[in-house]
Amino acid sequence: MVEENIAAFESVRFNRIISACAHCFNTLKNEYAHFGGAYEVLHHTEYIAELISEGKIECGAAPEDVTYTMHDSCYLGRYNEIYEEPRAALTSIPGLELDEMKLQRQDAFCCGGGGGHMWMEIDPNTRVNHRRLDQAMNETDADVIVTACPYCLIMFEDGIKSKGLSDQIATQDIAEVILATKSNRGRPQGVATDDGS
Repeated sequence: MVEENIAAFESVRFNRIISACAHCFNTLKNEYAHFGGAYEVLHHTEYIAELISEGKIECGAAPEDVTYTMHDSCYLGRYNEIYEEPRAALTSIPGLELDEMKLQRQDAFCCGGGGGHMWMEIDPNTRVNHRRLDQAMNETDADVIVTACPYCLIMFEDGIKSKGLSDQIATQDIAEVILATKSNRGRPQGVATDDGS
């Protein structure tokens, strides 16, 4: 598969590969070089932060009375030490309130989706995604858990849905947060205002 993908890459002209998946980012950046596929690979949070810093993306204001927390995915954080770019992108949004969990950056707790666990049936009382969700809810005032990995996003969505918390907290990819400010979509789905609307 790697050889086929490298052949496909070599058949087109490009400067950089941008991945919205932390797992794919890690594989393309760190493993493909062993097979002759040495590319400049960026995670989409790095690219978004770059575009914002260059003035190519202007963020609108964050929704009022919505607090966000950042979850560092394993393959973006501990494996590749990318912590600042996602936060730089988020904090470039005027009025965005970021409330960090205790276990963050290099100490971040896993979402529970790695190692194929996303597809395994696990006892509801020992699910890692439930533990991480509890940390977000008990350690912060967050209305939205922001992540930068589709696996993490799925694991949080599953935890929120299975615990019946959709009216209390939501999860979004960082790109969705940025897009919402640009399109004035307002509050994330599932996040109620103080008056219940």
